[in-house]
Amino acid sequence: MKISIITATYNSAATIESCMTSVLNQTHPNIEYVIIDGASTDETLKHIETLALKNNNIVLTTEPDQGIYDALNKGISKATGDILGFVHSDDLLASSTILSQIANVFKN
Repeated sequence: MKISIITATYNSAATIESCMTSVLNQTHPNIEYVIIDGASTDETLKHIETLALKNNNIVLTTEPDQGIYDALNKGISKATGDILGFVHSDDLLASSTILSQIANVFKN
C-alpha cells in the first residue's frame, strides 16, 4: 500500500529538515513524499534538495502559489498513493512507525 505524504512549504528553512527527516525515517516501505514549495527565498530549497539527493521517493515542485490551500491542492494532484496525508513544514510525525500503523488500519 503506497502512502503519499504532502508537505507545503514556504521559507521554512528552520524547520523543513526535521519535518522531512520524520517522514523519510518511517518504517513503512512504500512512501511517496510530495513537497510543494512556494518559491522560497531562504535556504528551504537547499535543505530539500540535499535530502532529495539521498531519497528517490521525493517529488519536488517549486513555484509561486496562491497560499497554502493552493499548494496542498497541487500536492494532491501530484500524489499517486493509495493513502494521502499531510505533514506541514513545521510539524513532525509522532514516531517512525506511525505510517505503518496507519497502513495496517486501512488493510484491516
